Amino acid sequence: MTKSSKADLRSKFVLDRQDFQSLLDALNADGYRLIGPTPRIGAVVYDEINAVEDLPIGLTDEQERGTYRLKAGDPGRLFGCGLGPHSWKKFLYPAELRLWQAHLNGGMAIAANDHVPERLALIGVRACELGALRILDRVLSGGQYHDTVYETQRERLFIVAVNCGRAGSTCFCASMGTGPRAETGFDLALTEVLETERHYFVVEVGSEAGQRILDAVPLQPATDADVQAADAIIADTAAHMGRALDTHGLKELLENNFEHPEWDEVATRCLTCGSCTLVCPTCFCTTFEDVAELTGASAQRIRRWDSCFTMDFSYMVGGHVRASAKSRYRQWLTHKLSAWVDQFGTLGCVGCGRCITWCPVGIDLTEEAATIRAHSQPKPEAKTRKKKIHENA
Repeated sequence: MTKSSKADLRSKFVLDRQDFQSLLDALNADGYRLIGPTPRIGAVVYDEINAVEDLPIGLTDEQERGTYRLKAGDPGRLFGCGLGPHSWKKFLYPAELRLWQAHLNGGMAIAANDHVPERLALIGVRACELGALRILDRVLSGGQYHDTVYETQRERLFIVAVNCGRAGSTCFCASMGTGPRAETGFDLALTEVLETERHYFVVEVGSEAGQRILDAVPLQPATDADVQAADAIIADTAAHMGRALDTHGLKELLENNFEHPEWDEVATRCLTCGSCTLVCPTCFCTTFEDVAELTGASAQRIRRWDSCFTMDFSYMVGGHVRASAKSRYRQWLTHKLSAWVDQFGTLGCVGCGRCITWCPVGIDLTEEAATIRAHSQPKPEAKTRKKKIHENA
């Protein structure tokens, strides 16, 4: 490939399957540690990879409410699996982080957080997950208070997106306007095309960094037929979403149905285990723990992921604010699909479907919202309120 220029942004090329390793090698040579989907103990998770063989080649998955299984898919396909239990959040917003540590040794010495940002290349980022990163950008660095750990790591990312070639049974990204095509926020975006006698990727350039990496990769310009083949795959995926969520007036709907009987019904099933919040790519709640040695010589403060489903998360002096399963599930759903709009100007859900797949009792967010809508009438004043409830930045 010839040296790229600014005019190449959004240009499209073809990368043959046999040359895919050269893309990984180019990223490695540029100093990136590669993180991508890889099969581990019966699931596809995000972990360090170095070679094409580390990807879930020839595998696909079955997902439904409370169900996840890997199985054989199209032989040779690199990205035939949908989303697993991990999200990219864990690499930017660590599940456990020491915020500071203090020592007494003839005086007070304080060390800052122990996070060391890395140059990470994320391989196989789906469109809905790009939407999740945009939401986290607003939450953690878009307001008055910034999470410096998130920001410094975010600045060191190289993102290789992969457009979805198959809709999962629990996916509803098309409803949320976040997929299945990656529109923005990537350095390179790939669409995998597997034909009878040809296996290749249509590569779209999204940044100058992406152009620079491609200079070391054997490519050919994409023909109209190549682009049409890729577009057809994405369009077919959008047409076969496993779920749908009607977002029209959703914020007001939930605001006006705080005592809907469906909250009681779902509470009889919810285990308040917090699995939905742990797999969610946008949940960001944490707790803080202060730990000191018995001698008093040192102390540290640790931040850990937490969940609005845990009893202690809502504890205040005098008792627990949300003592019932009903109140905790309602808090999670109404925050995600209603109050989040007031705080951040966007819904807090990207339609990835993880909360449905990984709920041990199969509670379905889209089903709960539809049930409330089917048996509710919005207040008259709510019908005239106009607010943009989802925004792709």
